[in-house]
Amino acid sequence: MVKQNDTVCPPVAYAKVAVENTAYDFDQLFDYAVPIEYRGMAAPGCRVLVPFGRGNQKRQGVIFAVSDRTDYPKTKPFSVLLDETPVLSAEMVMMAAWFRDNYYCTYYEAAKVMLPTGINVRVVTSYKASEQLSREFLDGRDDITPQQRKILDMFLANKGLVLEKKHITEVMNLPVNSTIPDKLVEKGCLVRLDDAIRKVKDANIKMVTLSADAGRLDGVKLTPKQKEIVTLLRDVQTASVKEICYFTGISQAVVDMLAKKGIVSYYEEAVYRNPYAGAAVSGSERVVLSPQQQTVFENLYGLYNEDKFHVSLLFGVTGSGKTSVFLRLIDEVLDDGKGIIVMVPEIALTSQTLEKFHARYGKKVAVIHSGLSLAQRMDEWKRVRDGDAQIAVGTRSAIFAPFARLGLVIIDEEQEYTYKSENAPRFHARDAARFRCGYHKALLVLASATPSIETYYNATEAGRYDYEVLTKRYGDAILPEVEKIDISQMDVSEGIISPRLYQALKENWEGGKQSILLNNRRGFNTFVSCRACNEVISCPHCSVSMTYHSDNRRLMCHYCGYSIPVPRACPSCGEPYLRFAGHGTQKAEEELAKLFPAARILRMDADTMTRRSSYDKKLGDFAAGLYDMMIGTQMVAKGLNFERVTLVGVLMADQTLYSDDFRSYERAFSLLTQVVGRSGRGSSKGRAIIQTMTPENPVIDLAAQQDYRKFYENEIILRKAMLYPPFADICMVGFVGTNDDATAQAAQRFMELLKFHTQRGFSDVPIRALGPSPASVRKVSGKYRYKLILKCRNNARFRELMHLLLCDFGRNAANKEITAYANMNPDSVL
Repeated sequence: MVKQNDTVCPPVAYAKVAVENTAYDFDQLFDYAVPIEYRGMAAPGCRVLVPFGRGNQKRQGVIFAVSDRTDYPKTKPFSVLLDETPVLSAEMVMMAAWFRDNYYCTYYEAAKVMLPTGINVRVVTSYKASEQLSREFLDGRDDITPQQRKILDMFLANKGLVLEKKHITEVMNLPVNSTIPDKLVEKGCLVRLDDAIRKVKDANIKMVTLSADAGRLDGVKLTPKQKEIVTLLRDVQTASVKEICYFTGISQAVVDMLAKKGIVSYYEEAVYRNPYAGAAVSGSERVVLSPQQQTVFENLYGLYNEDKFHVSLLFGVTGSGKTSVFLRLIDEVLDDGKGIIVMVPEIALTSQTLEKFHARYGKKVAVIHSGLSLAQRMDEWKRVRDGDAQIAVGTRSAIFAPFARLGLVIIDEEQEYTYKSENAPRFHARDAARFRCGYHKALLVLASATPSIETYYNATEAGRYDYEVLTKRYGDAILPEVEKIDISQMDVSEGIISPRLYQALKENWEGGKQSILLNNRRGFNTFVSCRACNEVISCPHCSVSMTYHSDNRRLMCHYCGYSIPVPRACPSCGEPYLRFAGHGTQKAEEELAKLFPAARILRMDADTMTRRSSYDKKLGDFAAGLYDMMIGTQMVAKGLNFERVTLVGVLMADQTLYSDDFRSYERAFSLLTQVVGRSGRGSSKGRAIIQTMTPENPVIDLAAQQDYRKFYENEIILRKAMLYPPFADICMVGFVGTNDDATAQAAQRFMELLKFHTQRGFSDVPIRALGPSPASVRKVSGKYRYKLILKCRNNARFRELMHLLLCDFGRNAANKEITAYANMNPDSVL
């Protein structure tokens, strides 16, 4: 926080501010006068506290622009300037405005997502007694209720008392949003205070340096210990208190005495809480590329050298050595002094990527992902901003790494759904990367063995992207042999591991090799039903069945987290005939342990990855050979590279194939291809076994053959016939409310609005509407969900129409209990 503004200053300049917690239909950039003391300091990208609404309650805002004029003569001044220098660059402010227009969010939501969570502030509302508050002041007043007098008694009994609003409401048993304290402010009894408190403070270290006049020590008596400190500081100029005490063996009290004499002075220096400060650095030996890799590198480097914005798809089979190409490219960009962003889809993949990058680039690497603490995330962001790191590695949020000069962005496994945000702003990291690379004239590389249909189409048919391909595995490694096993006749209630897969696991284990098994369902049993009434035990807050977890012996909802002990009888009919069915990772782990009691088995799913260090440690242990088999959900399927893994088993390949979503085949093909590709990445030949109920399905066949091109040719025909991306854009309008009928009616009202506007001012906008209809999971956390799917062309006219529709919907009092949002090109339309 820069300075508190206690007085209203004459308006000498104006700031256009995005204010937090504004409704979409009311959102705009609000004009505020810049107080005199902040002239020359308030700039776009700075955060401020502003009075907002009738009660002038303090809210946080971000300055988007400054001006010497305003169209509103009664403009309020903002209260506090929170930043001495902008926390958002001109590029980020521009991108936030672009986000707002393209992702149907508020200005503040767009700006907030670009900042590390730890740097955000919260506004704490407190109250103190007014100067005139006294027993005499209250005597005879009939406008003070007994409840209000009880609150005032607390302040009268304790002079100078300052209480947070939450404390007052707790003590008086009031609702958290009670207006009683503010009514006492209006009556002159209390004074309201709004303070901005940052969630995470900077980490500082106390430093010591010789004072300006320390050279003239004639006549100054110093003890031997004091002389030793002075001698040390003359040699090193400056040192921390901790270092001085360590190297001299002298206590801080001696340093304090020198400071009192004016011989040394203290100052604070920021330090970074780097979560990987101890990572080993082995140096940057030159990467040896195969002839095919060298050709791809030279082509990509040629695009980078053009100093123009380019997007290139690097399509390479699993194990083809795409990372080696990345490293060579990064070496060249680093030599130019430009920043690099490397993105991976999941935290689980970050550890192996980081191991390579830290070993090669050391402290030049910053890490940005949600697995870090708030303080660590903030400090890694600051290291990038301050130029102490040139490479940012992380998940979706890494795209906002604040590089002043960006040269290269790499999005690995670019097809993954985790790059798409499902909360406002509902952006895709690929689109954000395109914006940033366009701004900096940088190179964007999209890499995958199974790229999204849209990306492959843009690269190979539409000509919008450049295209590079790696068709061979690196070195002596070859693609694994794949075998399909029909388990449609197998009694899976007895076990999910077929005799053929068991035999292969046994041979691999006895041969000293490692195996990976994919089962994309966590828990023990995926549902529990009653044999008497056939009712499935479901979550009372969500319209989904509950999953049995053996670790805690409870039924759990994987949507809202609700859990209960396993009932003795059916909750519906009361009969004690419960049936546990379905295979999750816990049950598969138990089955493996029974089949191979001496084997060391690692389970990787959301239940075992509860700590920030879990991914790194367990994957590191597996790489070191401390485990023989690894069973997990899709987090074991992508991006991992273990040379001793020569067998991959897919327990149930049909789980992702059959749904109503148009991307289901694409997701299934990608998952199967990726997990099969984990096998045989070293010198030993690999193999994979896919268990399926439908071995005739062509998607499973093509995944077994690792034939992406053939899969794409089949899929693109369906997409074109059904008018799905890349031949149209999809906008899913969602509706959420606590009442089922009211939510359905609101969705229908939106549909009527759409018809009204498209028949009048927007008849030129081509749209095909599907619905409205319930979401595939109708209720989540006690809220009902409906959807309207629009096939459209995402251009300026369509965005203008959607903005109008959302604003009209929000302003209708009949919809006040319903939340509507627009999700452009969502990962799923279920």
